[in-house]
Amino acid sequence: MIGTVYKSTGSWYWVKTGTTLYKCRIKGKFRIKGIKSTNPIAVGDVVEFELESKTDAETGVISTIKERKNCIVRKSVNLSKQTHVIAANIDQVFLLITINNPPTLTTFIDRFLVTAEAYSIETILVFNKIDSYSVDERAEILYLKDIYENIGYTCIEVSAIQDINISSVKKIMEGKVSMFAGHSGVGKTTLVNAIEPSLNLKTKEISEQHKQGQHTTTFAEMFDLSFNAQIIDTPGIKGFGVVDMDKDELGDYFPEFFKLKKDCKFNNCIHINEPKCAVKEALENEEISWSRYKSYLQILEDEEENYRTDIWR
Repeated sequence: MIGTVYKSTGSWYWVKTGTTLYKCRIKGKFRIKGIKSTNPIAVGDVVEFELESKTDAETGVISTIKERKNCIVRKSVNLSKQTHVIAANIDQVFLLITINNPPTLTTFIDRFLVTAEAYSIETILVFNKIDSYSVDERAEILYLKDIYENIGYTCIEVSAIQDINISSVKKIMEGKVSMFAGHSGVGKTTLVNAIEPSLNLKTKEISEQHKQGQHTTTFAEMFDLSFNAQIIDTPGIKGFGVVDMDKDELGDYFPEFFKLKKDCKFNNCIHINEPKCAVKEALENEEISWSRYKSYLQILEDEEENYRTDIWR
């Protein structure tokens, strides 16, 4: 039998075929194109499985995972060699962003976007909770929107509480598999409930002491929606480490850098100290955001540190 993984708890996988969900386990070890991940199978994976005859035929054993169209992979910021596949076979990702409850830093946004670009997954930036911001905070949202819209990313301001632009999000989701991602507390589950109230997923309040979200979604899970769409709701991501990436190709995943690459004097320019670098010139002319360039340097630094660590292992 062939089905799609709708939920994973680490040891069990709920696989859907038609309208039926089967609780399945894996048999043996899976190696997926060199990705050494903490989870061999992720939500969104298409798998082959067989029902266990010794049971009441409600459980199965997964024998094969089909080739993935794409996936979102993150690396632990503390365990550099540990990776985790958040979800697979996605059409688009909605990255939810909040200004102060909790704050979403541009470094986090940029790391996520780099990974999505590397796996050719379209990302929509969703600025959530716009009903709760002061005038200064609204100005910050407009500033961030200006940065990312100029690069080419779609940005939407929403409020799940006041039903602002929920219909716009639903329209983009129609006919596609969408993943919702972001820090704990940015309102992913509340937004999902606003989009599909019948799901009635559990939510929690923001911790006032630390201004951080509390995990309500423990495991990634896919849901079929009433308007010809599917959504993957994911646990809150505290940090987002970029999976090993060659420093010579990192700039290719910053669209505004990639556009200027051909104008650099050297083909292998990494936009740091090289003469006649088109990216550095654009930066000085304020045609490129300094926050984006800072994120680029931080990712480069992380990759260099990982390289040095590997040498001495």
